[in-house]
Amino acid sequence: MISWAITFLVIALIAAVLGFGGIAGTAISIAQIIFYVAIVLFIISAIVSIVRGRQSPL
Repeated sequence: MISWAITFLVIALIAAVLGFGGIAGTAISIAQIIFYVAIVLFIISAIVSIVRGRQSPL
């Protein structure tokens, strides 16, 4: 999921350099949403694994 956020970030940067402000703004908004969703899912997964008593794969 983080790879999708990075992809949209790169698209936004390229669009901004080429002067497409609307596309760049939309792409960066999508990247932010995906990043925050990934962080929330990671935190939920970590909490659930702690509660269940499983060790982290890291």
